[in-house]
Amino acid sequence: MLVDVIADSVLDTLELVPFLFVTYLAMETLEHSTEGRMQGLVARAGHAGPIVGGLLGAVPQCGFSAMAATLYSGGVVTAGTLVAVILSTSDEMVPVFLAHQEPAGRLLSIMLLKVVVGIVVGLLLDAVLHAVRHVGNPQPHIHDLCERAHCHCEDDEAGSDASPESDADGHGEAERGHHHGHGHWAIVRSAAIHTVQVTGFILLVTFLFGLLIEVMGEDALAQLLGSHPVRATFLAALVGLIPNCGASVAITELYLDGVLAAGPMVAGLLVSGGVGLLVLFRTNRDVRQNVAVTAFIYAVGVVVGLAVSASGMLF
Repeated sequence: MLVDVIADSVLDTLELVPFLFVTYLAMETLEHSTEGRMQGLVARAGHAGPIVGGLLGAVPQCGFSAMAATLYSGGVVTAGTLVAVILSTSDEMVPVFLAHQEPAGRLLSIMLLKVVVGIVVGLLLDAVLHAVRHVGNPQPHIHDLCERAHCHCEDDEAGSDASPESDADGHGEAERGHHHGHGHWAIVRSAAIHTVQVTGFILLVTFLFGLLIEVMGEDALAQLLGSHPVRATFLAALVGLIPNCGASVAITELYLDGVLAAGPMVAGLLVSGGVGLLVLFRTNRDVRQNVAVTAFIYAVGVVVGLAVSASGMLF
């Protein structure tokens, strides 16, 4: 069992590496680009972020939620965009449905519901934050991620030639070296360091949660989730919070086996955003903000799940 959990954890984590690397590569490229122009592009696209994020999350890969969490931590996307991606993320639901040869209409209706909920909730969240807290479009601060990770991305770039003198706006030559230092190699090197650090963290936690699921077994999950619809909705959403692609597999399997009703299934799959929340806690130093995002996503999953149960909606 231990060997299987290790193997599955390694394989699941390796699948995320390309997404993480591409994300960090794009962010480092953004950091090394002309900041004013890039911030303008982000500002113009900010209001449509939840729409794009909700549609992107429908692609059956849990790596997109990791990308969204990283971009949010770097101040590139809004909270609404992050929430939209996590709520709409299909994770491993699609391959499980296809493996069971379920009708395409059944699968697409669930995916459509998740996308619509993600987009609507994301847009509403951004609107409320803007109105109540006057939170505008995000301002990229990707360099902060490098400093918090202590990856010393700028060491080779600043070097001994860095002048101690500061320019007019208070930034010295060392910081300008970070932005314009050794070209493409500096960008790739920094992105690779970030990817290795986050990959190691994901592998460790994925292994621990995978081991927990193996020890509990699906029968124990079925007993917890199948006896009472309301309790099952709250518990399914908790299972969905597990930062592991196996959470969505378990919820989907239990639903297809008739153990879970439609409401609890929707609650669990809405909350199940792969390792997005895990990456959020790893990359964003504002713990209260991370907890608030997690609690909000959980609440949305529970409310929508209860609404589906109350309406008698079937898939």
